[in-house]
Amino acid sequence: MEKQVLITGSSRGIGKETALYLANNSYNIVLHCNKNTAKAQEIAREIESLGVSARVLQFNIKDREECKSVIEKDIEENGIYYGVVLNAGIARDNVFPAMEDDEWDEVLNTNLGGFYNVLKPVILPMITNRIKGRIVAMSSVSGLCGNRGQVNYSASKAGIIGAAKALSLELAKRGITVNAIAPGVIETDMTQDLPVDEVKKMIPMKRFGKAKEVASLVNYLMSEDAAYITGQVISVNGGLYL
Repeated sequence: MEKQVLITGSSRGIGKETALYLANNSYNIVLHCNKNTAKAQEIAREIESLGVSARVLQFNIKDREECKSVIEKDIEENGIYYGVVLNAGIARDNVFPAMEDDEWDEVLNTNLGGFYNVLKPVILPMITNRIKGRIVAMSSVSGLCGNRGQVNYSASKAGIIGAAKALSLELAKRGITVNAIAPGVIETDMTQDLPVDEVKKMIPMKRFGKAKEVASLVNYLMSEDAAYITGQVISVNGGLYL
């Protein structure tokens, strides 16, 4: 059976690299974007050139009704997902005393709310159709250790870890695995404004990670070889612990 994987936030960064990596390993890809459909369509064409199918879904992961409507319609028209990679997320950094209410709400409602909003319409069809699927949620080193100026972001990413662990217990008997990945500092749009030399001093390997190094782990967790791995948090961080 052909396997299709939904990857949220797949028009750039880790999500894009994951989409291409999985496509190269014969998965059909369901790309997702919030706004940049032109970029997502461009990636879809690149994926199709690899000999697998690709399509683009557009929705805001913090909008519960929109998630439900778009995902349910896609499943009805194109079949059930084998895998979901919860990669989309945002950061609104600020020291806690100066943090605005909307900076807290936006990050929690998007990052942690998105976990619920995207997976809720996906899980029951997986169970009903006995799909021994794979769910991978993108957390962060900040969710494991905390980070200055990221109380909101750290809270959302720590919440994802707790949610993934609990969901893994509920779905284990169904053969559906649920794992989290906690990247460190990865070369993406989100890290391009960091003081590179200063940050590298904090990382034992003295370099930023590459998106492909995260994508390759997602690919493994999607595989049959990873069928007995669930409820885990795997770091890709070059030894960094904030």
